[in-house]
Amino acid sequence: MKKLIALALSVVLALGAFAGCGGKEATTAKVIEIDLTSEEYAFGVDKTQPELLASVNAFIAEIQANGKFDEICNNYFGDGTPVAVTSAPLDNTKDQLIVATNAAFEPFEYMKGDSYYGIDMEIAKALADYLGKELVISNMDFDAVCLSVGQQKCDIAMAGLTVKPEREEYVTFSTSYYSASQKIIVTSDNTEFDACKTAADVEAILSAKDKSTKIGVQTGTTGQFYVEGDEGWGFAGFPVEGVGYKNGSLAVQDLLNGNLSYVIIDSAPAACITEAINAMQ
Repeated sequence: MKKLIALALSVVLALGAFAGCGGKEATTAKVIEIDLTSEEYAFGVDKTQPELLASVNAFIAEIQANGKFDEICNNYFGDGTPVAVTSAPLDNTKDQLIVATNAAFEPFEYMKGDSYYGIDMEIAKALADYLGKELVISNMDFDAVCLSVGQQKCDIAMAGLTVKPEREEYVTFSTSYYSASQKIIVTSDNTEFDACKTAADVEAILSAKDKSTKIGVQTGTTGQFYVEGDEGWGFAGFPVEGVGYKNGSLAVQDLLNGNLSYVIIDSAPAACITEAINAMQ
């Protein structure tokens, strides 16, 4: 995890220095270790390429059986070393796999310099090799990822995508490859949730809030639907103000700046972001 934190620091540094000054103790963040949701990640495949879907499903089964998936995860959650992935330039004369992603969702996809890193990006490279294709990565806003595949601009979406019926308007989901959840991030001096044991305990506190409570989310993600409410997902939402950001790092920065009450994002990025920011304080 230390290597992951070191890589995450580059993302945080790009946001600007926001540590305390003049001797004042810097504000830090913590993750409340309670799963608020239960969801599955999958890849979104172009509906017009059923043969690609079949190959992707066979590939997922293979890497889960032969240990390759565990090896990749160990690069980000264990003592392995993250592997840089490069994108070839788009060339319609070549046999290429075009992957749509949002490289601001560490540890699944992020950038360091011109190189891509993350669980999904290493899987994308392995998938391209498996298919005998050249890998092209198209980086875009998260809420455009599935749309780009639906418009046949990309072959597959690999962006920490939670399986959701509404997204199936644009893509066909592969078999699931990762189980995820949402977690809430607060400032380290916040004690509101200390006695909470379950998601229901956290939700009881959030349900008692009003519009003066601002919760940061990454736009277009499960966190946004959870906070604002979404019938298709079965989320009732809360009587608060949801504030959308392009990525979770920006949301946590605003939390530490005092502009948000909480942040709700996926559990793995939540851990990554808070540990990286706290390491700078």
